[in-house]
Amino acid sequence: MLKKARGFTLVELLIAVAVVGILSTIVIPNAIVAIQKAKQKETMKQIVHLATACADYVATVGYAPDSGNQSGVLQASGNFISSISPMFLRICPINDQWGNPFRVYTGTAVASVYSIPAEDIGDEDFLIVSLGRDGEDGGDESFIYQADNPAAGLYRINSVADFDNDLINLNGSWLHAPRILFRGS
Repeated sequence: MLKKARGFTLVELLIAVAVVGILSTIVIPNAIVAIQKAKQKETMKQIVHLATACADYVATVGYAPDSGNQSGVLQASGNFISSISPMFLRICPINDQWGNPFRVYTGTAVASVYSIPAEDIGDEDFLIVSLGRDGEDGGDESFIYQADNPAAGLYRINSVADFDNDLINLNGSWLHAPRILFRGS
């Protein structure tokens, strides 16, 4: 006796498609957030490495690398890079994890951004910025420096749009970055 080969019924196929659709609506958004979070964490690590190299340079020389002349997009062939690399930082990152160039301000050039008062800035100060996922200034409401409230620049990651926020580090301290939440808080 010959058995007839049996395929899937239309109902079985519809159920399989529905299950795949439900799973994809759960998994894909979480995967996108995880990828963006990994890029943000690696960018923050790169900024910390740059800030540490600048702080080491300041401790050795007494002023920030290319003090007052580095103002804006980090250039691979610039004086800032040649000042800190390779003695203070073996490999100097030029771009963040989203492919956007870091912006670095040293010395008195720091006072030209984010409403940082010029009287608070000296030749030893440095500011390192990543413009976030969108590569544009801001990303959230425009950040303004508040010396009396340093925690004002910390924010929570609530959606993918929060990865557009700038990451701003002044002299090794975060002015604008995601708030780190610990268990139980």
